[in-house]
Amino acid sequence: MPRRVQLDVKRIHQYVPLCLAMLLGMASANAQSGLDINVGVSGANARSTGERIETFGDGNFYRTPSLDGVFMNLGGGIMLSPRLGFGAEVTFKPRQSDYAGLGYRPIFYDFNGILHPLPGVKRVVPELQAGLGAVNLKYYYNQKDCNVFEGCPGANTLVQISNHFQLHAGASVSFFVTPHVYVRPQFDLHWVHNFVEFGSGLVPRYGVSVGYRFGAD
Repeated sequence: MPRRVQLDVKRIHQYVPLCLAMLLGMASANAQSGLDINVGVSGANARSTGERIETFGDGNFYRTPSLDGVFMNLGGGIMLSPRLGFGAEVTFKPRQSDYAGLGYRPIFYDFNGILHPLPGVKRVVPELQAGLGAVNLKYYYNQKDCNVFEGCPGANTLVQISNHFQLHAGASVSFFVTPHVYVRPQFDLHWVHNFVEFGSGLVPRYGVSVGYRFGAD
């Protein structure tokens, strides 16, 4: 079974959704011209450790996977001045993947400072971000309990949770197709502390988001 990692990340992952909810609330009130929300897809990668694990103690060994596949991301930000702002983002796998015989789902949470190096540009807006957060890994045992009455219904049992502190940096360019709607290709780099489940603590991520900026033109 994957090694359990206990880190004091101060429950960061609980506060990012709260921050996003606050941003959405401000959006509904149309309170800030520099407020935006976005949703998108991305791909992340970290190599495998190359280990083989006897996950269930039955003599069968399972190879540890690499971190890859499609992620979804939900984020928001607010500019406090033409150059500076802050935001938050959640990046997660919409479905479980296999980890040495178990199902697992990674979730990345981060709070960021935002820099617009070219203030005053409206249609093509470059953006830099840097911040910190946490990575949450949940592991599930997918057991089929078969009987003559119900057949083989799936049982998805949470068996382990692992949390890691992370640092985050990102660069993107928002292309505004209307005064409010934009498309944003982006590159993100996550450094995850003691990421022993995978062979590297550096996790690059490439993606594209669609967003909406509230307020005056």
